[in-house]
Amino acid sequence: MGIEITLQPTLEHCIETTAKKELSRTADDYIERAVKNSDTEEKIELLQWFLQSMDFRALRKKSEVYLLQGRSVRFRLYIDNGNPSYEMQVD
Repeated sequence: MGIEITLQPTLEHCIETTAKKELSRTADDYIERAVKNSDTEEKIELLQWFLQSMDFRALRKKSEVYLLQGRSVRFRLYIDNGNPSYEMQVD
């Protein structure tokens, strides 16, 4: 199975903030390790793609509808046939 990242925004932290925090955490972990890990490098690249490519105003608007209903929202980032992709899941 390829690289997959799950981000869970809340009413307090939108999807953009959640993605930035995950990128920061992942990059810090990568820098602290003596042995570099290609999976971590791919996660960093996937998060950078997401942060550079998305219309966060639209994603925030779409996800807040469900969050205000008390539902759980997750964004799943993954590589599909070599291309970065994402989907929003609502519980």
